This record gives sequence, structure tokens and C-alpha cells, in this order.
Amino acid sequence: MIELIAIITFSAPDLARVEEAYTESLQYEVVGRGQVDDELAVAWGAEKMSGRAYVLLQPASKAPYYLRFVQSEAIDGYVPMQTFGWNATELLVQDPDEIAHRLRTEGSLFRIVGEPRPLSATSPIRAMQVVGPANEVLYLTRIPAPEPGDDSPGWSTASTYVDRPFIVILSGPEIDRLRAFWRDLFDVAVSDPAMARMTVLNKAMGLDIETTHPLAMARLTPEFAIELDQYPAEAIERPVRDGELPPAMAIVSVEVDDLDHFANRFIAEPVTRRDAPYDGRRVAFIRGAGAELIELIETGD
Repeated sequence: MIELIAIITFSAPDLARVEEAYTESLQYEVVGRGQVDDELAVAWGAEKMSGRAYVLLQPASKAPYYLRFVQSEAIDGYVPMQTFGWNATELLVQDPDEIAHRLRTEGSLFRIVGEPRPLSATSPIRAMQVVGPANEVLYLTRIPAPEPGDDSPGWSTASTYVDRPFIVILSGPEIDRLRAFWRDLFDVAVSDPAMARMTVLNKAMGLDIETTHPLAMARLTPEFAIELDQYPAEAIERPVRDGELPPAMAIVSVEVDDLDHFANRFIAEPVTRRDAPYDGRRVAFIRGAGAELIELIETGD
């Protein structure tokens, strides 16, 4: 039913800083600019976003997946990784250690909050975490190429310095509600919860660094997934101004084969968008188990 994660949308106080950070530090490219129109703002359920400027970014690999930043003033008191909802975007990269070195030595608008390290003592996967100029959290992850003869299913590897998103991270107070929503509505495989140490979350919450939290994976396709995290009791609902998008990571857009399957959940009636990257496809928005915004883009036949 879900074919891929197409767009991730962020609210950003300063689009010029976003553009500088992503083009200079991550080698992303600007592929579109404009203003949010009334139709899209209504579809979001965020009418006050109409007329706001946005910038559309694409990895240097030219992979058809996008980061969209929409101008929105910062909300006092919002701190990354302390609230429920969309919390982080994981990008494929070639060398997190080189990225960390360049961010430190060349100066960058990204702040390192997690140094490069393997996922476990035996894992070949290596990742780091940063916070960007929109208070967005990025995981920058190296997936090594498979060994010759290894035909087991696995993630893709980055084809450029920083490549496309492949995992998004969603949090809520009850992991079973998140698991049931994605499993039942989208008919995707969702793992059983497992306890995992989340270093960046523990730092943000002021918890002991070894604290573990329930985590599950919703594997949307062989190349895309949603990490579902149960946040601790200290987490709060994300503050949102009336009629606007949430701060930082606000919307995840997925392509689906049939929009009508979700008709009873639409925030507003579907619209046909001619602008990039929609290119004439129907679009509608729903809310998830934690009220997070999900954009559905219909691929059709």
C-alpha cells in the first residue's frame, strides 16, 4: 500500500540559514521555491500557513525524495526530542566520521549531539546525530555495501556524500497505539517492541545515559521504515500555534496506490497538485495515532 517516503516537511524560522546549512554542509540542492497557497494550507489543517515561503531541497544523488522547509516563527520553549510526534529524520551518508570532522573544523549551522558510533559492538552500521537550524534532528547513517554473494534483504547504501531519507522517527506515550495504527491502517509489518538505549533522547531528557525505552520498527517497504519510540513520562505534547504547523519536523509524506482507501480519515477533501514534486497527483492529509500529520500522495496505476 505504501510505496515510499517522498517528502519530509519542516517548520523553520529562517529559510536562508536552512539553505546555507544544507547546501554547504550536506551538499543538498535547492530545486524549488515558492509560497504555500490556500489550497495546501487548508489540506494541512493549518490555514495560517497560507502565503508562507518555502524552499524544496533534494540530495545531490538526484534521488526523487525531498526535504521541504516552510517559514514559521520559532515557538518559545520547544526543545528537540522532548515532545511527541515526528522527531527525527535519518539520512543515508557515506562517512559520518568525515561529516563530523567537517562540521567541527569548517564551521556549520548543524550542532553535533551524538558523535559517530556503531549501532552495537558488532554492527557495521555507523551513525551520528545533529540538530539543524530549524531545531530539526537528523540521524546521519552509513550502511555498508553488502558483501559479494550476500542476497539477504537490507537497506540501500548512500550513493553521494549525503543521500536520501530512509527512516523517520515517530514518538508517542504508548508504543502499542503507534504500532496498531501503522499496522492496521497501512497493512505494513511492524516489529514487536524491544528495549533500546536512546542516547540522544536520554541527553535531551536529562536521563541516565544507559536508560532504555521501548522501540519498534514499521517496515513500510524494503527501503523505507518508521521507527516507533515510546517516550518517557517526562515528554510532553508538542506546542503548536493555532492554524500553523508544528515546529521543526512537521509532516511526513508517503506515496500510496489508492487514496480512496483512507477517505474516512481526510482532514480535508483531496486536491490535485500540479506543482513539483506532486506533478498532477492527488494529495490528502490524515492524522496519526499521536495527531502527527501524514501526507498521502496517490501514485495511481
